Amino acid sequence: MAPALAPLLASLAVAAAVLAAVADAACRHTNLTAGFAADLTMLQHQLRGTVRLDPSGACALQLTRFDLLAASPSARFWAADGPSLDDLAKGRPFSPLPLNATFRNETLRLPFSAPLPPLLAIFDPDTSSDLGHVFLSAVSNSSNTTAALASRIAAPTMFDNCVQLSEGYRLRWTLNVSAGEVDIGLEAAVGSEYYMAFGWADPKANSPAMVRSDVVVAGFTEEGMPFAEDYYITDYSECTMGKDDLPVSGVCPDSAYDDGRNNSRLVYGHRRDGVSFVRYKRKLDSEDDKYDVPVGATEEMAVVWAIGKLRPPDTLRPHYLPQNHGGPRDETFGLMRVNLSEVVDSCLGPLDADNKQDQDRIIADGKTPLVVTSAPALRYPNPPNPDKVIYINKKEAPLLKVERGVPVKFLVQAGHDVALYVTSDPIGGNATLRNKTEVIYAGGPDVHGVPATPTELVWLPDRNTPDLVYYQSVYEAKMGWKVQVVDGGLSDMYNNSVLLDDQQVTLFWTLSTDSISIAARGEKKSGYLAVAFGSGMLNSYAYVGWVGNDGVGRVKTYWIDGKSAAGIHSTSENLTYVRCKSEDGVITFEFTRPLKPSCTGKVECKNIIDPTTPLKVVWAMGASWSGDDLTDSNMHSVTSSRPIRVLLLRGSAEAEQDLRPVLAVHGFMMFVAWGILLPGGILAARYLKSLKGDGWYQIHVYLQYSGISIMFLGVLFAAAELRGFYVDSVHVKFGLSALLLAAFQPLNAYFRPKRPANGEVPPQNRVLWEYLHVITGRSAIVVGVVALFTGMKHLGHRYDSENVEELTWALMLWVLSAIVIALSLEYKEVKRRGGDRSFRGHWVLGNTEEDDSVDLLHPDSSARSSESRPSGVMEVQLEPLTR
Repeated sequence: MAPALAPLLASLAVAAAVLAAVADAACRHTNLTAGFAADLTMLQHQLRGTVRLDPSGACALQLTRFDLLAASPSARFWAADGPSLDDLAKGRPFSPLPLNATFRNETLRLPFSAPLPPLLAIFDPDTSSDLGHVFLSAVSNSSNTTAALASRIAAPTMFDNCVQLSEGYRLRWTLNVSAGEVDIGLEAAVGSEYYMAFGWADPKANSPAMVRSDVVVAGFTEEGMPFAEDYYITDYSECTMGKDDLPVSGVCPDSAYDDGRNNSRLVYGHRRDGVSFVRYKRKLDSEDDKYDVPVGATEEMAVVWAIGKLRPPDTLRPHYLPQNHGGPRDETFGLMRVNLSEVVDSCLGPLDADNKQDQDRIIADGKTPLVVTSAPALRYPNPPNPDKVIYINKKEAPLLKVERGVPVKFLVQAGHDVALYVTSDPIGGNATLRNKTEVIYAGGPDVHGVPATPTELVWLPDRNTPDLVYYQSVYEAKMGWKVQVVDGGLSDMYNNSVLLDDQQVTLFWTLSTDSISIAARGEKKSGYLAVAFGSGMLNSYAYVGWVGNDGVGRVKTYWIDGKSAAGIHSTSENLTYVRCKSEDGVITFEFTRPLKPSCTGKVECKNIIDPTTPLKVVWAMGASWSGDDLTDSNMHSVTSSRPIRVLLLRGSAEAEQDLRPVLAVHGFMMFVAWGILLPGGILAARYLKSLKGDGWYQIHVYLQYSGISIMFLGVLFAAAELRGFYVDSVHVKFGLSALLLAAFQPLNAYFRPKRPANGEVPPQNRVLWEYLHVITGRSAIVVGVVALFTGMKHLGHRYDSENVEELTWALMLWVLSAIVIALSLEYKEVKRRGGDRSFRGHWVLGNTEEDDSVDLLHPDSSARSSESRPSGVMEVQLEPLTR
């Protein structure tokens, strides 16, 4: 009986399945067509997949080629009206399927029993995180329509084919034969400072090689924008860009060659979870037979690939240039054969980077305030987000790292609609409005301000503060991001710290009796970090920290006297307690050195640190550094725009002002005084006494008083702008000496002894006064002229001004001209006097017949008194005699 019933039961099962399929085929919960298919938009967790209706016509969605890095236990497929934060918050779970595991190229079936929502998302309601979504129908007319439509702009990450080039590097492509082009996607788990290169080898070569290959180099700029550009390889070296009349050679962009151009077209790119992804199109045959390789659609061809660090543009090379990938074959570079027409999918699951925290990071300390502002969202790390988010020290929603026991100072100037607070809630915006509880550690509704009147907030994390909290705004959700709370750090190890120019490098130091301990930490990712003591990189002592290819941190010292690699000279300073590390691409180095080097004869022996004098500090960062063979490739990609004056004893810093206009006015006033007026007064007293009357005296006094007045005004002007008077340079020492000598002359004239009558022997005090007056005055002129020259030298050393040398030569010609004029006048004066042999009178006063009765300080009154005295000529009146 049983064998007979088996066929019947099987027939009934088939009939039931058919009836169910027919019933499902009549599913009324969707208005999508049977051929509907759409790709998920990747926002987080390397989400990929294609959504379509179930082929059977049942009320279910089919998700194919689904990739996802494990999310939190609360993450679910989510139904919502749109991708905004409000729409997602009002949504509902679409499927109970948990997503806290990694999915690798899987196929899922998602049944539904209600009308399909406009948006299907992978959403974490606990943190309001949208991992990705797909639109299933038109967006409803709501306040969020604009934002929703903007989110529908294509961000394509799906391709027909995928090949694993190395463990962390993939090639994806889709061939479009009818259009004669291929879509290529390069994807690698590398840092943002790395490039990805892929292209075709020279088909005419006997064996595949990098040289003469046509590649596309893709990556991200310093601003986080993707790029993809054609490169042509002529040599195994970094591109020379035709420098010093040499031909273009190396790994160079096509546009650097004659008649070359970029034939690749960027489609899309992003950085997600520590993974770089760039999509671009290229023609199979670009008709550029000189720098591009024609690609056959059905032909197996040799291809090349590489990954490595990317050197940003600088003043010498205006392009992003790949550096030597430097690593074993099949890990950082390789060659293989690819046929674009074949269907290949050897990529299993999403790429998983070691470091998924790709946004900017700021390490707070107790000395440097954190400037809180607000600006439009560009790359917010946890979408969806509002249009405007919080920036700290000019960085968008950075990961903030603080230390327990170290106070954190915020200067809030983000606007009165952004009130800062530190909370346990990852969303912020006042959790009580969402019926959620939160712990507020600092801040609140009153902590808001603008740049003109910022509000200061000081927060002291303690041992009860959790390892992870959030800085947010009270008034709007998801404007801020995470705060990592850790134990210990540089702020605990050093007594002082300041943020250098442009808030990109922090300098730490601790002073002792005869040494100083210094640490420098970059605030952005780089290949090396350099700080230098001086007004600029030129003529400075630099300390460079980097981590080599062997993973060992190094710190070396250099004397820099040129703007090229040839001007960088390694020194051998006595550094102790040297450490250097790279954490998530951020360089930190430390060392201890003596305040005064115990050596002589070497350039580093002059690198003396005086704690009582402001230390001028500049910084630079770049892609890579080599301590052995320095070349132009070590040129920095970003540097400070001005030096910071670090006050070591005070533990503070101030920006170095551009005082060139101030010093120019000071120099001009001193030139007028010491180059024209004061020498003119001396020449008047020496050579104009032969004129009738006291005109020579008036000229002498007025020129001297005018010169001394302008000199004092010039000194006060410079001292006021420099906010101090420091006798720490040769120029200031000569200038002070000249000032004292000049100031002595009016005082000396006031106590002038009386001149003896004609024929009388002059007293000794009169002779001494004459010699003192002339020697002091002429010495003042000599010292003043030397001060002019040392001032020019000081200006050139301080600002590296290009026209200082020209001005120095002009000043030298002026002084020589004045000397020639004085010698000519002296020769004429000697000839005029003829046989007068009075050495004293000639050398000192220049004229023994002048009237010495005039008072130098009060000529009018002295002249009147002179007229009232008998003249020494007897006047006799003759009268006729009377008898």
